[in-house]
Amino acid sequence: MMPADNHTFFAPVTYILTGIPGTEQSHVWIAIPFCLMYITTLCGNSLLLFIILTERSLHEPMYLFASMLAAADLLLSTTAVPKMLAVFWFRAGKISFANCLTQMFFIHVSFIAESAILLAMAFDRYVAICDPLRYTAVLTKSLIGKIGLAIVTRSFCIIFPLIFLVKQLKFCRTNLLPHTYCEHMGVARLACDDVTVNIWYGVAIAILAIGLDAVLIAISYGLILRAVFRLPSKDARLKALRTCGSHVCVILMFYTPAFFSFFAHQFGHIIPGYILILLANLYVLIPPMFNPIVYAVTTKKVLKWVINVCRQCAVGDSC
Repeated sequence: MMPADNHTFFAPVTYILTGIPGTEQSHVWIAIPFCLMYITTLCGNSLLLFIILTERSLHEPMYLFASMLAAADLLLSTTAVPKMLAVFWFRAGKISFANCLTQMFFIHVSFIAESAILLAMAFDRYVAICDPLRYTAVLTKSLIGKIGLAIVTRSFCIIFPLIFLVKQLKFCRTNLLPHTYCEHMGVARLACDDVTVNIWYGVAIAILAIGLDAVLIAISYGLILRAVFRLPSKDARLKALRTCGSHVCVILMFYTPAFFSFFAHQFGHIIPGYILILLANLYVLIPPMFNPIVYAVTTKKVLKWVINVCRQCAVGDSC
């Protein structure tokens, strides 16, 4: 970064989110699929939460973790997308520095929490398949509650220093933020201070939190596959693989855009800015939208509940 000696520092009062650079004429049209995806996210995750909370047969570890994921999806998308749509449709990009930090905090906390929830779900599948006789004894509701508390605490402890680092920066550049939401490095790059610490802390989060979670999930599924292929019956093997299918789909949808976006930022000098911001939008839109759809389609108990309600509505009973 440039040395700050010859600049007049200021405390940023407001930022102006400008959307996706180079696509200003298309913002109105870009917002339409984004809005539809957000509505699908709200409806799908709210319905999934409702089903799991009201259907006693779904009060099992796998579904309790799925409800945590749905809650994190709602927090992630609701923190980012409404402001994004306001920027696209009404050019209402003004956001106070305090609100910007708040949005940044909840977006990153939700993202870290989702990664940890996926790891917990991998542990759930590992115990269910590799040690089924002890499944209910190991994954008690008390342990699940403690895991949920640990996930929230871990996410807070990882992201709070990030917010503190941004708050300590001195700004002397423009307050125009070429993004659709307040993202850590997007704000940090507007500072005239050296942001090396911010960069390395962000890399540390990507490697030690997200990357470590991904490695542990991969190890869990390696052990699961080894156990599955040792089963004597083909039907038993297929049943075991089906129970993991929805989770594997969710994992791929979460980590693929996240890692792609991370590595794209490392080569930002050769990738157009609008591509980087579109990638950043992907991981607040795509996983939250598809997660409840995947669980509804691939999980028999959830699918059965939805079909029963639809049938009741079709025959005119109370919905």
